[in-house]
Amino acid sequence: MPVTPTYPGVYIEEIPSGVRTVTGVATSITAFLGRAARGPVDEPVTIGSFGDYERLFGGLAVDSTMSYAVRDFYLNGGSQAIIVRVHNGAEAATLSLPTTTGSSGAEDLQLETANVGSWGNKLKASINHETRDKADPNPDPMLFNLTVREDKEGGAIENFANVSVDPLDPRYLPELLKQISLLVRVKQKDSGEWLMPEQRPLETKTAVLAAVGSDGDPIGVAELSGKEDQKTGLYALEKADLFNLLCIPPPARQGDVPPSVYQAAMQYCVKRRALLIVDSPFAWGASPATATAKAKKELDGLGLSGVAARNAALYFPRLCQPDPLREGRLDTFVPCGMIAGVMARTDTQRGVWKAPAGLDAALNGIQGLQVNLTNDENGQLNPLGINCLRAFPVNGRVVWGARTLRGADQQADEYKYIPVRRLALFIEESLYRGTQWVVFEPNDESLWAQIRLNMGAFMQNLFSQGAFQGRTPREAYFVKCDRETTTQNDINLGIVNILVGFAPLKPAEFVIIKLQQMAGQVQV
Repeated sequence: MPVTPTYPGVYIEEIPSGVRTVTGVATSITAFLGRAARGPVDEPVTIGSFGDYERLFGGLAVDSTMSYAVRDFYLNGGSQAIIVRVHNGAEAATLSLPTTTGSSGAEDLQLETANVGSWGNKLKASINHETRDKADPNPDPMLFNLTVREDKEGGAIENFANVSVDPLDPRYLPELLKQISLLVRVKQKDSGEWLMPEQRPLETKTAVLAAVGSDGDPIGVAELSGKEDQKTGLYALEKADLFNLLCIPPPARQGDVPPSVYQAAMQYCVKRRALLIVDSPFAWGASPATATAKAKKELDGLGLSGVAARNAALYFPRLCQPDPLREGRLDTFVPCGMIAGVMARTDTQRGVWKAPAGLDAALNGIQGLQVNLTNDENGQLNPLGINCLRAFPVNGRVVWGARTLRGADQQADEYKYIPVRRLALFIEESLYRGTQWVVFEPNDESLWAQIRLNMGAFMQNLFSQGAFQGRTPREAYFVKCDRETTTQNDINLGIVNILVGFAPLKPAEFVIIKLQQMAGQVQV
């Protein structure tokens, strides 16, 4: 703000530089959608380790392919994940604690599990009256202590001291459990009111299991696809700020994700500037002798085509891993979580512009592949945009493909390669978030100059990290925002147009070495 001089002397005025730093967004936040043993339903929950997943969603579960995918994600370098749990008819368990009968005949205190599932059948609850006013001649008749624990080895234990059934008490039990407990809630009426007794519970060692919890039926299309208007299933991710990769493990181990779910997810990934990781159908690799022919024949049947397929990548075959829940016996699992982990690891070590494939893209935690492909078989699938997982004698199992589902040679798409597409999505999301300040600014040359300065600095930083091809910034990128991009008519309509271009690095997919014998020198 300009200074108004009033006295003879020196005045200091700070002038804004006009620099607004564009910060690059995260590149490997991975969303997982599927069934879990426990945890919030249709709510995106951010975790930072598999330990978080065990605490919030129950860890590995035989009927949860998502739990194994999340484990694989962290085994291979993943960092941040978003978990969306869905179910089909699961029910919560209810625990009943007897209370002192008041003049109006108070009901028992009923606690229900914080979320649905049979895990709640192992909960135990007990109370005591060793409260803060124990020595008082007239103790509070509504005060007590509550302990809830899981009756299993290493189960969680929660203690709530000096809680009350009085709605005016600051430690009113229903509100306290709602805010801090991961195990239980006070049961509610259909109207949404708390179902609370008038007197505190009697001292009891173990609460009675009044209603048995269940895991419900296997999930299907309806649960995975969800409803956009209700933000359930896939669309629960509307409540998440950002995700870059999407994994949808199949409902069953040897099952497949229905094509309609993948098709909806692919379109949603376009909207959210994310990449969908697609697992190949189990039947493709069921018979090694016909695996390649079956993959070539049935690829079109997935229905993952069109321009939106730039935001999807398919990996084949599936993985063979020991299952700790089945005495370490080998079983077949989908690779989506492991691939997401490899992408996260590559982003950290090299950058989003590096293809998540090659000898450095090792698959950790597996003992084999559903099918061991040969070079010739790989050569038939790669031109179709199917990314192969290979096993090499010395280097082990690695990712050996980096194409999107628009990567078929016949399509000649500019986003044929995964690193090129992911780099473009990274730049789009970063610039989208980094230019929100432009809205409602005066649309003239001063604004355009600030835009060129700030976005140019962001692109220059990527160039210095090796994200673009070209020897000089002029060859690598450009940022244009001036009278040519924004005409007077655009200004009248309230529009400012910004044009950003970049020269992406494309992976060295084929290495050709030419050998020639040197002819002996003939003396003349």
